Amino acid sequence: MKIKVIITGATGMVGEGVLQECLQNDQVEKILLINRRSAGYQHSKLDEILINDFFDLEAIKNKVANYDACFFCLGISSIGMKEPEYTKTTYDLALNFAGLLAEVNPGMTFCYVSGAGTDTSEKGRSMWSRVKGKTENDLQKLSLNVYNFRPAFMKPFKNAKHIKPALKPIISIFSLFRPFNPTYFLTLEEVGKAMINVTIHGYSKHVLETKDIAFMSSTK
Repeated sequence: MKIKVIITGATGMVGEGVLQECLQNDQVEKILLINRRSAGYQHSKLDEILINDFFDLEAIKNKVANYDACFFCLGISSIGMKEPEYTKTTYDLALNFAGLLAEVNPGMTFCYVSGAGTDTSEKGRSMWSRVKGKTENDLQKLSLNVYNFRPAFMKPFKNAKHIKPALKPIISIFSLFRPFNPTYFLTLEEVGKAMINVTIHGYSKHVLETKDIAFMSSTK
């Protein structure tokens, strides 16, 4: 089985890593990137749509039809943000985009990049984890086959373009920590493979912690 996928957030480290895996994975036959600015990649199976506003999607409605999955990697750090602002750029944005896909492609797979420690009770002290938890909860209510991915630390591909400078020292010592906790330290190759595999094979859980992602990355 070969799949056609939509990827958001490919100008960030996680989305770029998922894109790189999809480009080299023979099970992916077509990729549509939806970004505010170009990710800077060209490939025979790759198309890209640039939009100014993720809350104004009417113009792309017909262009996102007939895809098997969306790998939603678009996200922003909560550092320095108030809850209403973070909610708009995280919860509102994701639900708006997923709502369009639920209308156009009901039943499609939707892999949402959440994070380790997400709080689906929506009552915890951590603002970001409450917002992510509400996002996970309400995505599950749509007519999509939603898988919430909760990775912790992720290592990008060697030739990645979109890496924040502050992360580079940590990435450089990734190999020292991985043997002691292989399910906390993932590679973005593994995350991308896991997304492709849950699209093709499904999974028994709709919330994938790091150990689930590692397991699904090796599924044949």
